Amino acid sequence: MPASATSSDTSATASPTTSSSRQLALGVLATGMLMTVLDGSIVTVAMPAIQGDLGFTPGGLSWVVNAYLIAFGSLLLLAGRLGDLIGRRRMFLAGTGIFTAASLLAGAAASPGVLIAARFLQGVGSAMASAVSLGILVTLFTAPRERARAIAVFSFTGAAGASIGQVAGGVLTDALTWNWIFLVNLPIGAATLLVALRALPADRGQGFRAGAGADVIGALLVTSGLMTGIYAVVEIEEYGAGSAHTLGLGSLALALLAGFLVRQARTANPLMPLRILRSRAVAGANAVQMLMVAALFSFQILVALYLQKVLGYGAAGTGLAMLPAAVVIGAVSLGVSARLIARFGERTVLLTGIAMLVGVLGLLTRVPVHASYATDLLPVMLLAAGFGLALPALTSLAMSGADEADAGLASGLFNTTQQIGMALGVAVLSTLAATRTTSLTAAGRPAAEALTGGYHLAFAVGTGLLLVALGVAATVLRPARAAGRSPRTTMAA
Repeated sequence: MPASATSSDTSATASPTTSSSRQLALGVLATGMLMTVLDGSIVTVAMPAIQGDLGFTPGGLSWVVNAYLIAFGSLLLLAGRLGDLIGRRRMFLAGTGIFTAASLLAGAAASPGVLIAARFLQGVGSAMASAVSLGILVTLFTAPRERARAIAVFSFTGAAGASIGQVAGGVLTDALTWNWIFLVNLPIGAATLLVALRALPADRGQGFRAGAGADVIGALLVTSGLMTGIYAVVEIEEYGAGSAHTLGLGSLALALLAGFLVRQARTANPLMPLRILRSRAVAGANAVQMLMVAALFSFQILVALYLQKVLGYGAAGTGLAMLPAAVVIGAVSLGVSARLIARFGERTVLLTGIAMLVGVLGLLTRVPVHASYATDLLPVMLLAAGFGLALPALTSLAMSGADEADAGLASGLFNTTQQIGMALGVAVLSTLAATRTTSLTAAGRPAAEALTGGYHLAFAVGTGLLLVALGVAATVLRPARAAGRSPRTTMAA
């Protein structure tokens, strides 16, 4: 954290003074993040049950995921900046409340329209809460070792939460009904709110004074641009990448985002001060994350589809098969990553983690139709420990270039690039897999073989994206050479 940030009086924060109170606040932030991540993945294994119960069409069913993704991804940047202006604690509490109420609506939904509306509201609440979580965390934990440990705990919820969500989704759907994948959020959300009221530090925010970022036009441009762009991406599978629908909406989204950047460069009170992108650490870490998350969609989702559609696993069996990945990611995130970062630096740990993930998708390009879990899939799950190395290091780098006044914005930006990467991964890799499967089926290949061939192509493209991410991390995030400065300091230069 730059020294100048500590003297800012526009976003003064009454930080908890004791270690126990800060650890309680960390627990609240991690729990809020866990709810968000679980909600994004827990629904995937329950989709067939939801379709059968509510009568979704195959095309309409995708909106159970898309409605959440569009709201969440398009509002993160705005929510992060508003948190800087009105107070991050206030934004976290409001978002958690909206998410919890929307979960009740989703669990009680009796029609497709109600469920889709509830999922959109869940996305709004998740964006508000998660956009400011990292901003709160970095102002609570300022010592390098202490911050590294806190980020490791926080990153665990993102890295392992997706796999835990698939396990929980399968178990709840098989043991109870799909409604409980949403209703389980009610006690967790209520408890989070109650503890957050006591544990999170009160902050005044910068307020909507001149120069403080109250840019309504910029907010409209970035939100509409991101929403249009994410909508265009998630609809690629239906309309095609070269269709007038995709190209038209994509062009509109780019024009809106370009207008936003021009607006930020010229206005006296920008929503997103462009100085934040001058940090090599911030810009590079966000680029690496977008590539990495896009690639790893093929692990999180396509492996689950392969287990169910090719190997014949049930919902609970699929979740349990993915459990070793969650376990090793959690063990590395919580037990190893902070010590390795303290000893070798964020960049080295990040490169090692990405290299392991290249091995994950590389092995999956050769997974057979009649696979043995012990020999063909378990090694893949264990190599997923690379995510437990990469994500904490990447998070530290992404937040290292922002001062206290911009912490909420940096947090929102980091989460936004994560969601854009996820949307791109969903659209591009699933479309490639489906197209390849259709081609192999037309050539007379058996269904299981055609599906496996489609997944192989997606895994191969994902491997390529990770190799590009590795190259960007190695070049853009290299430490600056300056006498008397540590790698952690110069990384943000």
